[in-house]
Amino acid sequence: MAADSAKDVELAHWELAQRNVFVKEVQITEEPVGGDDTDKNNLQPFSSSFFSSDLAHIRRGYFSIIFHSVGITLLLMWICLSVYWAALAYSDRLTHNLTAWFIDRDNNTIGHAVWAGINNDTTPGPQLGWSQVDPTILPSDDDVMQAVINEHVWLALVVETNATDKLSDARQTGNSAFNPTSLLTVYYAEARQEIAIGTYVIPKSNNLLGEITSYLATASAQQYFAQIYAQGQVNETALQLIAQAPQTISPGISWTTVNLRPFNAPVASAVTVVGQIFLCIFTFITATAHTSALALVQKYLRFSSYLRLRFAVPLLIYIPMSLTYTAVSLAFKLPINAKFSPAGGFFIMWIYVYLGTTASGLAMESMLTVLGPNLTPVFLFCFIIANISTSIIARELQPAFFGYGIAFPFWNLSQAIRTIVFNTHSYLPRNAGVLVAWIVLSALTMSLFSWYCRYKVTAAARSKMHERR
Repeated sequence: MAADSAKDVELAHWELAQRNVFVKEVQITEEPVGGDDTDKNNLQPFSSSFFSSDLAHIRRGYFSIIFHSVGITLLLMWICLSVYWAALAYSDRLTHNLTAWFIDRDNNTIGHAVWAGINNDTTPGPQLGWSQVDPTILPSDDDVMQAVINEHVWLALVVETNATDKLSDARQTGNSAFNPTSLLTVYYAEARQEIAIGTYVIPKSNNLLGEITSYLATASAQQYFAQIYAQGQVNETALQLIAQAPQTISPGISWTTVNLRPFNAPVASAVTVVGQIFLCIFTFITATAHTSALALVQKYLRFSSYLRLRFAVPLLIYIPMSLTYTAVSLAFKLPINAKFSPAGGFFIMWIYVYLGTTASGLAMESMLTVLGPNLTPVFLFCFIIANISTSIIARELQPAFFGYGIAFPFWNLSQAIRTIVFNTHSYLPRNAGVLVAWIVLSALTMSLFSWYCRYKVTAAARSKMHERR
């Protein structure tokens, strides 16, 4: 009983010391800049102008805060904006990383001329990374399409089998059913990265093919007309056949584009890029509110109980948050049945959004623990810039520095959503692994920071208690 009483007395002293430390901190916080000088000058509330001599010491503190905050903000702007600007600034110089395959199944005049035109292209500006692939490696159109879908290449140009002979036969027989676009086929997958495809891959390939086929068709037509008018005699039959099939002369040679994975849901741009910024900000808001709520109870809780509460509440909050994000996307006609059933697509997307929300949210919780509510917005801004810089455009169009994005939450959640929505090549296991790794990392750092903060508080309380003795 005596031991218990002594223990209770010691505990009471420790709690009293904690309260004294808290009260002292509040007093220090509320004390105006200049401390005792205010009382000496007998300053009264609402009685001075800003440049009054009585406020000189307070004015110095005011300008110190402003100058420091502006300095930090400008430094942050130089760093963060430079990172984001650099993510986009060099894209037109790196288009050679957008690989394109040329597959010649014709092995005749058209096939040879098209490849020669690609090799001899001297048009200034961005160029795709062209290479010729042996048609025996990809013997069928299905093989070519699968290579594009599996993201082995950004674009594949196929000169179809016997393309030269088909054009020649159509002219000689007057085949009115001949389709010039059947000679060449271009395969691509827009949903892989719509900006890279829409800005570089398709415009560059279309311009190049337009020049090549126009020149080739003109040269071929001239050669054919020269044969018709051989030795000053007009071949009336040949002219009649051309009249039956004028498309064999103009355009003569053209191509068909096959978009294997169309980006046919504009709202997906919001879900895969900008929406993740919103989601991150929402987690910051809830994390800030949770930190304020914890301040009411944390001094009464054992560390184990505090830590369980610190984890359980955010993990529960992120369930309705991620569900809302998914449901709003679905309400605006985001297709989720390209790879899975509608129900399966909704559930899997919800799971990945939950993992992404948790990865970002626990990072905010962790930083709030050690940085506090005043500095955590700086971390939030840096976190968003670091993530969004790698997600806005294809990695092939960015400097090697931005390769870190493959290990960051935004990039992996964006890639997972593309797979669910557009049935692009699946990296879902890797995406989930990266998001879970971020969750684990944030959990570890939050535990460590929470222990450190609790240690500082208890150490201060013990020190105060010993001083009182």
